[in-house]
Amino acid sequence: MNLPQDRAGDHRLSVSLPGAELPAALGELPAGVELLRWDLAGPAPRAAIDVVVLPYVPGNAHLSRLAGVRTRLVQAQYLGYDGVAEALPPGHVYAIARGVHETSTAELALALLLAGQRGIADFVRAAGPTAPAWYPSLADRRVLVLGQGGVGRAIEARLAPFEVDLVRVARTAREGVHGIAELPALLPACEAVIVGVPLTADTERLVGAEFLAALPDGAIVVNVARGRVADTAAVLREARTGRLRFALDVTDPEPLPAGHELYGLPNVLISPHAGGMSSAMLPRVARLVRRQIELLLSGAEPAHVVLRS
Repeated sequence: MNLPQDRAGDHRLSVSLPGAELPAALGELPAGVELLRWDLAGPAPRAAIDVVVLPYVPGNAHLSRLAGVRTRLVQAQYLGYDGVAEALPPGHVYAIARGVHETSTAELALALLLAGQRGIADFVRAAGPTAPAWYPSLADRRVLVLGQGGVGRAIEARLAPFEVDLVRVARTAREGVHGIAELPALLPACEAVIVGVPLTADTERLVGAEFLAALPDGAIVVNVARGRVADTAAVLREARTGRLRFALDVTDPEPLPAGHELYGLPNVLISPHAGGMSSAMLPRVARLVRRQIELLLSGAEPAHVVLRS
């Protein structure tokens, strides 16, 4: 990959960053790197920008601002890229933020699971003294982790000390991992399910009526994937009966409208799609951006590219 050179003979690389926090977190950069400020809320500051770091905002509407801008790399701050292929103008290389959100998302998945298992939501809602009661353990429960990407593996690493009976499921079966096609046989024996698959045509509404009906009474479903991986109507039907419990960091629609019935059900715990939103994010994004800069300056291909439009 050939880069233009400045008058001193050093490679030059222009990088646009959204906001003020990320430039400060990057620290000192290699010679020849030029930083620009662009949050994609308005036109590009120039017609050619080597690396465009996208803002951490929901949706893909802002990608239309890249039309007519020449780039070498468009770097997202998200892991998921559903809908990007349809929204990204032609001529761009798109990379995801692999290594940024997996651990924080796994932390929240475990927090939601533990809160559901050990009655934390009940204690908070009581807002006063409560009598001790028996709640299901996490230890010795059969926990199915649906999705074997970075998030799924991070979840499994954090489940290990809790002495669970772990069931791994991915799109296709391999050694130690079941395929999605095996779910009807696996679900009846699983007391907890953590959903961490990407949103694709194959996974949309995967957690639907048949999936949920196969689970045993009292099972808990934790979704830290995408809201549309689950069928909200099917979730609501099961939640109303109290047969199953749900801990949802993502919903469809997102956010749920104020007053939605799921908010008021005692067997449902909802967080506002906050899986990656921790203090670990900024330094990890900065580390990723620095790595991409170094790769491009060296003439290497950028990392974690998932799409070329």
